[in-house]
Amino acid sequence: MSGFLDTISPSHQLEPLLWGHAGAGGYITDECFERITGELIGRLSGLMPVDAVYLDLHGAMCSETFPDAEGELLRRVRASVGASTPIVVSLDYHANITSQMVECTDGMAVYLTYPHIDRQHTGARAARILMRVLEEGLPGHRLLRRIPFLLPLNFQCTLVDPSKRIVDTSVDGEGGLILNLCYAAGFPPSDLNECGPAVVCHGYSAEATLAAIDQLNNLVLEQEATFAEPLMTPDEAVTEAIITSRSSNRPVIIADTQDNPGCGGTGDTTGLLEALVRHDATDAVLCVFTDAEAASSAHQSGIGAQLKMTIGAKHNLPGVEPFSATFEITHLSDGIFTTTGRSIPGRNINLGPCAVLKIGGVSVFVSSKRMQAYDQDILRHIGIDPTKQKILALKSTCHFRADFDQIAEKTLIAIAPGAHIVDPRTYPYRHLRSDVKLLPGSG
Repeated sequence: MSGFLDTISPSHQLEPLLWGHAGAGGYITDECFERITGELIGRLSGLMPVDAVYLDLHGAMCSETFPDAEGELLRRVRASVGASTPIVVSLDYHANITSQMVECTDGMAVYLTYPHIDRQHTGARAARILMRVLEEGLPGHRLLRRIPFLLPLNFQCTLVDPSKRIVDTSVDGEGGLILNLCYAAGFPPSDLNECGPAVVCHGYSAEATLAAIDQLNNLVLEQEATFAEPLMTPDEAVTEAIITSRSSNRPVIIADTQDNPGCGGTGDTTGLLEALVRHDATDAVLCVFTDAEAASSAHQSGIGAQLKMTIGAKHNLPGVEPFSATFEITHLSDGIFTTTGRSIPGRNINLGPCAVLKIGGVSVFVSSKRMQAYDQDILRHIGIDPTKQKILALKSTCHFRADFDQIAEKTLIAIAPGAHIVDPRTYPYRHLRSDVKLLPGSG
């Protein structure tokens, strides 16, 4: 939103509608969806007539009634403003772009990065798209190509090919008769018919729009076999991390990807923690482990106390067991700090009471509120220098790379039981179309 506000011409009068934000989780309740949508449409109706509408959306929201919740929101906005009023949206890179979203919009800007470091830039792109539509008129052509396979989030990183090449090609394809050419990698944990990667083009020429979308779509299809990333068991990852760290002055990172709060993870699974302790890892830090009761007990006991307790596994997830041990309390904080990393710089964070619990050579950063481990300041604010550790076990999938790659010797991806299931083949989909491959290259 800030990028949009900074870029839009000051000659335009801006009228705010509604702003809301929440982390990844389950279905939006009907009560919540109808309340928020109703407030937005009500405020929009009170401003009519308007010259254009801009919505800053994610693109993977599901409600109890509407699997394509943002498509339904856009349908209602379109019904309110009519066919001749431009609607432009910005979307997350993980959006599941649906036919209804495309039909109800006149322009679109999608993040180009994962980890997401171009949020502001995306808003600026959306502003330029909207200003062009206001100057040149509505684009007469819009096309959607749905990719016939799902992409686990670990396969979507734009720091490397093939995703980097795909987003670069989408940028190169814009301009002239092409208003926008977008690629979204999709969000497999969302259960809807049109889940998955997609390519979208809005243009001013039928021939140019078709040529642009076919070029990008064909590139994605040609790269199917190259979408991959090595995935390890916790034992494999910890063993390799320990061996590598013996000859390195930089930390080895283990991503605890299936407990990523940014994808609906609970932040309190114990599989990687158990492996670190069992393998006698040293100078290892696990972050962010969410257990408000443990953090509260640590604050009551104070730094230096030896505290016997059971932590984690508060959500009855399959394969996730509580972890019991006697911990030393080494650090305490109020959980309030400001991020400085590339993912979301300048965000004021409040994790509630936090503590570092140490067992052997393993320190566990425990928070009262969930947060994905995407910023070094999570550790620095409590007194831990991440660059001085041998192993950093981070509950994240990819966002950590924006701030931690610069200090890492190597990054390993561990698959321990958790709520964010990496392999879509194990999801109990109810709405997903039957002709989509659940993994690239699968039958």
